Formats: sequence, structure tokens, C-alpha cells
Amino acid sequence: MAVVLERTSQPNAWQDWSFRVLEVVPHEPAFGTEVRKVFEDGRISRWVYPGFALELYTDECKGYFLNLTSGNPCWFVSYRPVDGDESMVEVTAASVSYIEADRRLFAGEQVESVTLAPELCDWLQSFTNEHFVPEETRKVRAMSFLSPEERERHGRRMRAQIEAGDEG
Repeated sequence: MAVVLERTSQPNAWQDWSFRVLEVVPHEPAFGTEVRKVFEDGRISRWVYPGFALELYTDECKGYFLNLTSGNPCWFVSYRPVDGDESMVEVTAASVSYIEADRRLFAGEQVESVTLAPELCDWLQSFTNEHFVPEETRKVRAMSFLSPEERERHGRRMRAQIEAGDEG
């Protein structure tokens, strides 16, 4: 896969540069292996970041499920500024996992989304259907009416039941 990113020079009075992910496309040999500029008009330039692979992992199925059920399945592309050059960014990942995108946001990276092609949605849906096992939800009773001591006693009792293998 390759990420196409647009860079705008002085988009407003407060920024020297802004960046926007335009699309994620299948890799073409003509892209090469290095980041390269494919368009420049003096204010706006477009850059191709080649060499990304889409690999699906069974332990990320919940993230795929959340993406597919969002109403707008998409790519999550993360990037960060290049050290010492605020006019450039480094694209760090192109993923379809909602949870991975959240982890990258939490790590301080910029994450943008672009629509996922229908054929990739079908492929992702097929993988997710085969491997995703929803977590069982447990009903937890409200304990706000109990005193702190009673809540602690109840918590110890529940932990002991879980450790003994009885979740009832």
C-alpha cells in the first residue's frame, strides 16, 4: 500500500505547514521505495509514502469489528513530524484497526482516516467474521447504596469466586 499525503504551505497565520491524508492506494512499482513528491504548485504539494503492507492479526479483531460497524469503515493513517524539519512528516502506519489508531493517538501521533475501498471492506469483514469472538459481558449490580466497607467485602468475595472458577 502507499499513502498519498498533501502538504500546504502557510495554511493560516498560525501555522507554517498543514498536512492531510488524501488516500491509501495499492502499491505500484512506479512509486519506488522512498518518499517522493508527485505534485508541487508553490503552495500545495502531494507526496507518496510507499511500502506499507496490510497485515491482519487475530488479536486485533475487536479493532476491525469496531471499524466495520462504525458506519464508515476506513483506513487509519498515522504520522508525526520529522525531527528537525517541520515541513515534513513521517507516515508511521496505515491500519484498519480502530484500537491501533487509538493507541497511536494516545502516543502523540496525528491520526487521520480515509474511506476504505468496498473490496477491502469485504475482505476485512470476512477475516473478522472468521476470527472475532465477542467478549462476554457480565451484569454488574449498582453498589452505590452500599457503604465502602460493604463494597470492599463484596469485592473480596467476588475475587475469591473468580479465582475458584465460579463466576455466578
